[in-house]
Amino acid sequence: MDVNGTVAEGFEPVRDAFVRNFTALGERGAAVVVYRDGRRVVDLWGGTRDVDGSSAPWERGTAQIARSATKGVTAAVVLLLHQRGELDLDAPVGEYWPEFKTAGKDRVLVRHVLSHQAGLPVLDRPLTPEEALDPLRGIEAVAAQAPAWEPGTDHGYHALTYGWLADGVVRRVTGGRGIGEWLADEVAGPLGLDLWVGLPSSEAGRVGRAGRTEEPEIAGGGLRSRPKRAVSEAYEDPSSLTRRAFAAITPFPDQNDAAYRAASLPATNGIATAEGLARFYAALIGEVDAGVRLFTPRTVELARSEHSAGPDRVLVVPTRFGLGYMLHGTASPLLGPGSFGHPGRGGALAFADPDSGVAFGYVTNGFRKSVTADTRAQALVRAVRSVVGG
Repeated sequence: MDVNGTVAEGFEPVRDAFVRNFTALGERGAAVVVYRDGRRVVDLWGGTRDVDGSSAPWERGTAQIARSATKGVTAAVVLLLHQRGELDLDAPVGEYWPEFKTAGKDRVLVRHVLSHQAGLPVLDRPLTPEEALDPLRGIEAVAAQAPAWEPGTDHGYHALTYGWLADGVVRRVTGGRGIGEWLADEVAGPLGLDLWVGLPSSEAGRVGRAGRTEEPEIAGGGLRSRPKRAVSEAYEDPSSLTRRAFAAITPFPDQNDAAYRAASLPATNGIATAEGLARFYAALIGEVDAGVRLFTPRTVELARSEHSAGPDRVLVVPTRFGLGYMLHGTASPLLGPGSFGHPGRGGALAFADPDSGVAFGYVTNGFRKSVTADTRAQALVRAVRSVVGG
């Protein structure tokens, strides 16, 4: 298997793991980038741009949809507005967004949105794919929705509604700019990041086609982890919070569709290169480009300090969240106890580990069944850990 790119001395195990993802774990096309202390130490890509293998080779600038890894980018927009003094995390959402106060939501705080404690993971009437492309329809839907539990008393993964909740707040605070627009103006543009929530038509040709792939069987047993019965039953039960949360758009749009990629869905449809994600997280925790840094140390602590933990009412497994980020744990193993970031369902992963100075970005065109801990991404994380500790 031909893998392109470079690794700094000592990071050869990451190259080995990346190659093995293709030779043993069924990878089709992917890239991984690692920064340490603001310096790129891993930059690898391989396979084909499209999941079916019929296209040109994956190139260094190939981008891919990151699914829920988008949530970590969205969280940064909210936290940066807080850092600038424009948004109070302890304020009720309705203070910024009066229409949101209905149906028992007057006590939902901004921090509840970020930590998946708002009680709003589902919509009683799911949006159609056409409705979901309208930047305001999802916002209007969550504003009208009644909570599934008393906000602030429990947590459950807001798989799709997270983006509309955050976007609704951001639009009110910024005078109408949505998360995708604010990101482009304030973060991605100034830092030169290949990272978009709402793909410009000028960049459409750089994005490969994604699709579902299965993990291969290997000698000595299968690679697939068998979900616990409770988890399987939750995904199969149409009335469960699990099934309904992931069905807030029904049917789910074709993620290769140009209109879907051009829309702004801040929970799910961010598009990035591995370099874009890794550099973004590197700038959250330290300096890049001789002095550019996004988060202050205090904001880093908000991101990585535990705000909700325990059995997740949607994912049905224990999860841990900071403000907008998944934290290191059994459901989302990252580099170490102080890491924060976000996976994308079935593949992508991006995170930072302030303790080691590591920032990590991985994107793939082959989606798997996993929601949080993809085997290919985890193989790369273990390889990084073998080099830097954690």
